[in-house]
Amino acid sequence: MKEPLKLRAHHGMCLAFFEGKGYSSAFTENMGKVLEEMEEDTPLELCRERDIICSACPNLEEGVCITGEKVKAYDEKVLKACGLQQGSRLTWQEFSNAVKHNIIEAGKRKDICGDCSWTEICSRKEQIENGCAGTPEQNKGRRYSVIAG
Repeated sequence: MKEPLKLRAHHGMCLAFFEGKGYSSAFTENMGKVLEEMEEDTPLELCRERDIICSACPNLEEGVCITGEKVKAYDEKVLKACGLQQGSRLTWQEFSNAVKHNIIEAGKRKDICGDCSWTEICSRKEQIENGCAGTPEQNKGRRYSVIAG
């Protein structure tokens, strides 16, 4: 089996809504490459520190994330909502489905990362997908094309 890729838990949300925009061209290129290379059976290890996406982020200064506490809180909220913990090992399909069902379809995205600088993109995509922002009841059974599954 392949060595698992380390992935920050909140990046499951970022990858779900990614549309080719980012902090810098290097970051955007890296994010697109990571998403493109993710296959259903890609093994992951969830973490709360630097991962394959962070490596090209301009918020990483001398190996330290300048928004560290904020994104660690996002990681914790994603892990909790999905019933996972740091170090959990699962496939990309399992993780993306957990994010989809436990956060996106449950209407919890804004509670987890509503203060993120990219929240407008996620809100717009949710509205397009649902025809409205939607409540958890309205979202039940709706399919999100922005993520696998």
